[in-house]
Amino acid sequence: MTTLFVRHQVADYSKWRQVYDGFGPTQTTLGVQDQAVYQAIDNPNDVTVRHEFATLEAAQAFGASPELGAAMHDAGVVGAPSVWFTTRS
Repeated sequence: MTTLFVRHQVADYSKWRQVYDGFGPTQTTLGVQDQAVYQAIDNPNDVTVRHEFATLEAAQAFGASPELGAAMHDAGVVGAPSVWFTTRS
């Protein structure tokens, strides 16, 4: 199991959340097995997302997918996200 974390700033959390929720079926198609969204307590536009995948390769493919890039653009992600991959130890 591989976990992909993505942290980014968004212009407007409400708009971002609408796009994120609408992207759910595509996430499943691209291999996401579970997900969660976190907001910084002091800044609701500072968002961290967790996605679970069966393999590192699936997580990397999702992160590089044009569908994800388009959704992030449409959702109002500001700047480059911080991205990291983990495995439970």
